[in-house]
Amino acid sequence: MIITETRSVIFPSLKENVSLVEKFIDDICQYYNIGDENYGNILVAVTEAVSNAIYHGNRLNPDKSVRFFYETKDNNLCFTVQDEGAGYNPETLPDPTDPENIETPNGRGVFLMRKLTDDIKFLDEGRRVELYFRIANQ
Repeated sequence: MIITETRSVIFPSLKENVSLVEKFIDDICQYYNIGDENYGNILVAVTEAVSNAIYHGNRLNPDKSVRFFYETKDNNLCFTVQDEGAGYNPETLPDPTDPENIETPNGRGVFLMRKLTDDIKFLDEGRRVELYFRIANQ
């Protein structure tokens, strides 16, 4: 059983802050001895969520913040990313695997997050995303 623990950081919506989150993920995964496959899933899914918050949610406005939380509870590691944007409905995004969308340069982030997480929740009209990863038997 993993002891419940929560950590958070708030940072301005600057593209270079994605690398800040990558460092947090490295440290968290090392601390919990996360294997390579799960590490890759966590890194890609969480950085996609942070990038979406910075670029699409807050539109690179440095006066708007991104809140990044992680929590462990039972056998799950949960990352939460929240922006101050207008919100959106992730269910209305086009399917990037549809042949007519294959050449579209955007729209793959939410698809990747859904595929790489064990569970995902979009809250607060899309301004908040919770990404869950099972870390049992790590």
